[in-house]
Amino acid sequence: QVQFVESGGGLVQPGGSLRLSCAAAGFSLDYYAIGWFRQAPGKEREGVSCLGTSDGTTYYADSVKGRFTISRDNAKNTVYLQMNSLKPEDTAVYSCAANLMRSTCRNAPHASHEYSYWGQGTQVTVST
Repeated sequence: QVQFVESGGGLVQPGGSLRLSCAAAGFSLDYYAIGWFRQAPGKEREGVSCLGTSDGTTYYADSVKGRFTISRDNAKNTVYLQMNSLKPEDTAVYSCAANLMRSTCRNAPHASHEYSYWGQGTQVTVST
């Protein structure tokens, strides 16, 4: 079965850090750009970050630039999102997915309809 499994979410105080994991099962990450998205209650899904597996290009939304870092472990077929200096407005369900139309993050953000193999998401709550 082809899918992503996200983990690493939780409750953290403002200013804290979390590392989210996105493990791919049933397919290789070698050919697709991988995106992290988030959706807060009552809000549209937002593209947070992208990693191009063919060229190493990255993209970060302005709201997370300088605080979040996307990376990849080839041996584990897993993509990570390191989140530092977390703010209450970062509270959301975070999901990852593969862009089957691209292997680069050049010209990101890309439309979410280009992405497939969505995981179930992991909840991140930033609160005192």
